[in-house]
Amino acid sequence: MTFYRCADLRLSDVKFINSPKTHVLIQACKRISIANLHISSPKDSPNTDGIHIESSQHVDVRATVIGAGDDCISIGDRTSDVNISRITCGPGHGISVGSLGKGGANVAVEHIRVSYVSFNGTTNGARIKTWQGATGYARKISFEHLNFTSVENPIIINQYYCEFTTCRNQTMGVKISNVSYIEAFGTSITPVAVSLLCSETVSCTDIQFDTINLTSSVRGLATTARCINAHGRVKGIIQPHLPCLL
Repeated sequence: MTFYRCADLRLSDVKFINSPKTHVLIQACKRISIANLHISSPKDSPNTDGIHIESSQHVDVRATVIGAGDDCISIGDRTSDVNISRITCGPGHGISVGSLGKGGANVAVEHIRVSYVSFNGTTNGARIKTWQGATGYARKISFEHLNFTSVENPIIINQYYCEFTTCRNQTMGVKISNVSYIEAFGTSITPVAVSLLCSETVSCTDIQFDTINLTSSVRGLATTARCINAHGRVKGIIQPHLPCLL
């Protein structure tokens, strides 16, 4: 179901099953309210995002259950003022800001708030992903009150996103700044629970962590963090430790 150039739209109490691609697409819209949806498709179904929001402003998504073969909710280019809350996500690829900047596009994404989300067996949790060679910015993004159960990459920033296994490293990149992770708890099925892979030339700045406890779902295995050119600060109890955060 696609909504294009809509304003003052309310979508609620609808069930979507096995869409061939994205279940709900919001494009070039303003003042959108989405609530109480139930979205379901198999975890191995390709490109079946639950909700994709692109080129839109003032969007509220709440109280929704999503199981999909791609992102539960994804945020595309030229999007601002999005509030996502009380979401159950799984299976799927998590909640993603991105991918942003395909084909070297200029990105302008800001004021994205994600809170009270449960991730169950997803490949990613709270994710920001940008294409190599893109420009512009993604800023003022917050992830708060998150719960992870056996997630592969609970917290991840990936600025090396591309279509192939091996890609040529490019110097330009989206400027990611003012991103906060507050009160995130749960388990990771991989050792690296926090991965901040920022551009080597355009650093991520003002990345804030406050009260994070991500342990391994495998008994006796410790969790770790990995960073490339990520700058920020920590507050409260942080697990895994973030010595790689500059």
